[in-house]
Amino acid sequence: MTFPNTNINTTPSAFHKGEIQAQKHVGMHEEMAHWGAKAIRPFFIEQHRLFFSELPFAVVSATDKMGKPWVTLLTGEQGFMHFPDDKTLHFATQPIQGDALEDAFIEGADIGLIGIELSNRRRNRATGSIAKNDGQGITFEVSQSFGNCPQYISERVWQYTKTNPKDMSSTRHSKLTESMQKWISSADTLFIGSGYKEEGEHRSNGMDASHRGGSPGFMKVLNERQLVLPDYSGNNFFNTIGNLILSPLVGLLFLDFEKGNMLQITGRVDIDWDSDKIQEHPGAHRLLNIEIDEVVQLNAVLPLRWSSPNSIKGGLRVTKKTIESDTVTSFEFVPADLKSTEALSRFYAGQHLPIQLPLSEGKPPVERTYSLSNSPMDDHYRISVKREDKGIGSQHLHDAIQVGDVIQAKKPSGDFTLKYATRPIVLISAGIGVTPLVSMLHSLTQTQKSLLVHFLYAARNGKNAPLLGDIKTLQKQHETLHLDVVFSQPNEQDMIGKDYDRKGRIDGALIQQHVPDLNADFYLCGPTSFLNNITSQLEILGVKRSAIYYESF
Repeated sequence: MTFPNTNINTTPSAFHKGEIQAQKHVGMHEEMAHWGAKAIRPFFIEQHRLFFSELPFAVVSATDKMGKPWVTLLTGEQGFMHFPDDKTLHFATQPIQGDALEDAFIEGADIGLIGIELSNRRRNRATGSIAKNDGQGITFEVSQSFGNCPQYISERVWQYTKTNPKDMSSTRHSKLTESMQKWISSADTLFIGSGYKEEGEHRSNGMDASHRGGSPGFMKVLNERQLVLPDYSGNNFFNTIGNLILSPLVGLLFLDFEKGNMLQITGRVDIDWDSDKIQEHPGAHRLLNIEIDEVVQLNAVLPLRWSSPNSIKGGLRVTKKTIESDTVTSFEFVPADLKSTEALSRFYAGQHLPIQLPLSEGKPPVERTYSLSNSPMDDHYRISVKREDKGIGSQHLHDAIQVGDVIQAKKPSGDFTLKYATRPIVLISAGIGVTPLVSMLHSLTQTQKSLLVHFLYAARNGKNAPLLGDIKTLQKQHETLHLDVVFSQPNEQDMIGKDYDRKGRIDGALIQQHVPDLNADFYLCGPTSFLNNITSQLEILGVKRSAIYYESF
């Protein structure tokens, strides 16, 4: 694969040339250049500091003395990570004896970092370097910090356990043993480390740690030295892929969540961008073909164990299937066991529902999450799903799932939730991003009917306007809801029925016109480009970042 030459001096501050090459390859560079400048910060925001402080472990990537990348866990009691200031993170711990990175955390070493809470599918990433390592622990100085989307995370809850030195062991290998191959073939989670360093002090220099997940067996073992990792859609920053374009060295980490084991791998990657083999991995956009150089297995070394959260007992039965637009269909669910007295777990407006879909007999189900679009006070769940061209989950729902079918699901989760309102609320959506905002509107209508609410709704036209009817119904029930419907490409029927308020797109001028008092809380949901534009416009208008909440679709 040949990429355009980007050896120029105008590299955006958030991305190095490899990341730019990958973004250009998929037509996302201009969008990501601007969004990255907003989303990637050279410090930890308060929300991220609190998040890391509550975790019992962090995933860290670095290189050993030979320059080989590896990934490991740093663990400790909650609070072992704390922040002397917003640019510095201190780990009151050290790597495990026998770890591939046991001697790697020296002053000046580049490391990548990801904090992840599997139980609520939240994760934050950071890159930087070691400022100090002494008897008190490891001090990390951040260069980049940003949130991450919650896709492909298999939910698990953790608990502490005591390690027994007699059970602990560390062994090195030049290839995968048969048991290692079985381990990888059944995994639904791995962590990947990569890195690249440009000349000078570019803020994207250094190591990166990232999460990858899928159905059990999503990573293919070809033989004792070769693996294939499918690469699915993500945040379009292409931090990992960008690094691997310029430096093919890679580290992988697999966890045995039940036994506290770690499997560390270092090797080299060849990126497959467009071969026919990609079609063998449904939903993949590219493949990472990995040649293994070295393996480290650590047994019973982690002071943590993870288990899957309780699924909804008996599963969920589809009671209603409603076509909302040309591409969106809603599904309503109740407990499958109609005789059960166990009510559905209550959810918070804005949360999503993890469901499992058996795409083919004999293969593990795939897990997908979809925002709940109904009221938290209902006695059922509703998801509204857009059919995506490469979305194997959405296609299966639209084509195969019918009223009466039972699917397995877990309890609702997610932290993009409606906060208790003490000032006006502004909901701004684009396309299928409307789903969690409709749930929020239901909640506001039922609990704070007199609170001033503005809803700016963007869609292409009336045929692609999901849940607009719900919003208009709620408008009649809410005392002070102001709705403004914006169609970018209204059709003839729209113009006859006058189902929209204006043609165009939501921008700062429209927000200022529609929301005269910007002392409000703003909830945004839609594509990344939409969030990028609206967030920038709000900041120009003087809205504080702390008053803007968003989730991308």
